[in-house]
Amino acid sequence: MNDINKEGNGLNASAPEKVTRLVFIHHSCGGNWLADNHGRLGLVLAENNYYASDTYYGWGPGKIGDKTDIGHWWKWFRGPDSEKYMDNIYNEGGAYSECGTYTRLTTAPVGENEIIMFKSCFPNSEIKGSIDEIVPHISKNQLRGENCASEHMTVANCKGIYTDLLEYFKTRTDKLFIAITAPPLMENEYAANTGYFNNWLLYEWLKDYPYSNVRVFDYFNILTSNAGSTSISDVNCDTGNHHRYWKGEIQHVVDGKNDMLKYCSSGCDDHPNPVGNLKATAEFIKLLNIFYNEWNEFAYSSSIK
Repeated sequence: MNDINKEGNGLNASAPEKVTRLVFIHHSCGGNWLADNHGRLGLVLAENNYYASDTYYGWGPGKIGDKTDIGHWWKWFRGPDSEKYMDNIYNEGGAYSECGTYTRLTTAPVGENEIIMFKSCFPNSEIKGSIDEIVPHISKNQLRGENCASEHMTVANCKGIYTDLLEYFKTRTDKLFIAITAPPLMENEYAANTGYFNNWLLYEWLKDYPYSNVRVFDYFNILTSNAGSTSISDVNCDTGNHHRYWKGEIQHVVDGKNDMLKYCSSGCDDHPNPVGNLKATAEFIKLLNIFYNEWNEFAYSSSIK
């Protein structure tokens, strides 16, 4: 079992003092998470002083909103049309999700989105290959720009995609980027690979990254444990899998026995149900506040040097 805590000294889990613009790039699972009749993330974001917008299928130049698989992130952040996509993202102020409406603050603050959340959907939790395979240079990464059905959807290639994204993120330290791990599947031959990759994102991906403008939330992990059934959450339990602010610390607990979805929707659907998404909302919001406050302090200190 992994149970790795970040000491609470200096962690500020309070909501931003000023209304802060946020945009979430997602598909159906993210839409459900935002919706007032499901995960209520939109409502909780508003309660914490975030003005949230989102993108969905059909959004943006060339309908880039259709493409949110791991290989597609290279297109968004590093491809030849990246500048065009990101200019639209920074200025997006709409609510596009068709998965249910979500509460937003009445008035958007002036300026661009400061926080960019991005998440792939559950088919991206089927990551093949060996965990020991050498990560290719991005110029030779055959997952670059491809969807998750690609034969090149391997651990090494996924690592390579995310590693290359940092080259863009370090040029925009005025923005906070939050990578949300893809949700788990109910049945998955490659579940251990996916759990390994998500742990890599949390503990290795940013190890040598010098800035505070990139963070990870392990949505995958928190959906892999419940309190006995798909309708009972373990959100405030000492046991189970979590990524949360807990007893003054950032806690990431991974029980390696299970990397499967424990909150399936009715009819054996891989979309997380409302119980799971409400757990995700409860565990995410204070982490988001911490991530924002750490980044905002860094951005402020950099601006006065």
